[in-house]
Amino acid sequence: MENQQNQNRKLYNTIRDDISGGGFRSNISSDFEDLKEYYLNDERKAQLAGMGKVKRFFIMTWWLLSELLLKLTPTRRLVLILGIILLILPGKFGLSGGDVSLSTNTSIFGGILILFVLMLELKDKLVAKDELNAGRTVQKALMSESNPEVNGWMIWLYTQPANDVGGDLVDIIKHDEGRFGVTIADVSGKGLGAALLMAKLQTIIRALSPEHKSLPEFFYKLNHAFHKDILPNSFASMVYIQLNENKDDLEIINAGHLPPVVIKEGKLVKLEKGNVALGLIGDTKFKSEIIDLKKDDYFIAFSDGVTEARNVTGNFLGTERLFSSLEKLTYTTPEELGKKILQQVKHFIGDAKTHDDLSIIILKRN
Repeated sequence: MENQQNQNRKLYNTIRDDISGGGFRSNISSDFEDLKEYYLNDERKAQLAGMGKVKRFFIMTWWLLSELLLKLTPTRRLVLILGIILLILPGKFGLSGGDVSLSTNTSIFGGILILFVLMLELKDKLVAKDELNAGRTVQKALMSESNPEVNGWMIWLYTQPANDVGGDLVDIIKHDEGRFGVTIADVSGKGLGAALLMAKLQTIIRALSPEHKSLPEFFYKLNHAFHKDILPNSFASMVYIQLNENKDDLEIINAGHLPPVVIKEGKLVKLEKGNVALGLIGDTKFKSEIIDLKKDDYFIAFSDGVTEARNVTGNFLGTERLFSSLEKLTYTTPEELGKKILQQVKHFIGDAKTHDDLSIIILKRN
């Protein structure tokens, strides 16, 4: 009895908090946009844009409902259709036997059927959510600390998936004789598939990188191994930085990733575009680049989740806006700079939903 009372109290408090929390209208609007984004393709979105409000409402409702039905299992699809019919075409349903008779409106029964399907779908979602949370826990365990210690350098590493698990890789590996390898990579695709591919890439990097001081040779073998086992049309863009304790120079290879930038004496320098992305061509050679960083110079690499962050109107942050803000910011450490970049991104997107994983690595020469 006490457990039941606690459960009822918990439900009451939850509903009360939902009502008092506010933001109901904006949340509904955001959820509705998510529905359209998931169920409607670009062609249908374009067709809806050219319709009047009344016609658009009915056509969109039908398209959303039909897409929903197609994604259900056969049994749930039939139960939901029956529930909708009973709900919109109400009638009387009765049972009688002996001295007992029972009569009810069929719309109530239809609502119960719809609720039954909703509960089944919610159960499936929660099971999948638990599995994704477990995957997220594993991903976090594989990540490096955000402020690794390297003599002569200050380093800040950051990655945040758009969903429960992501396809961005940010990592640092310590090799022999004070040599380190820093990685930022973006695997094609999203969600669980991208996360699995990212884990595979990280495993190959950690297995091969200690054996090769030559970056071109390392990338040749890395690309060959990665290309051999991935699905067709899968690939990964990547920047790999090799640095040594108490030395000024960095050796980097850019495999199809956004060009990194260097900040020297407050001036921003954009590096050249790099080699082909990993996994696209099985047998290809890579060229490395040497970058000399003096005291207080910064090296910044980021994923396209930064430059392609979108606001509520669908506009992208873009490289020009990002670089303009970088030249105006004041900071003394990589972490301080990184957090200010994140603030810029969050301020730009506002209430819009995050569409892509967001990753940044920043190195500063001490």
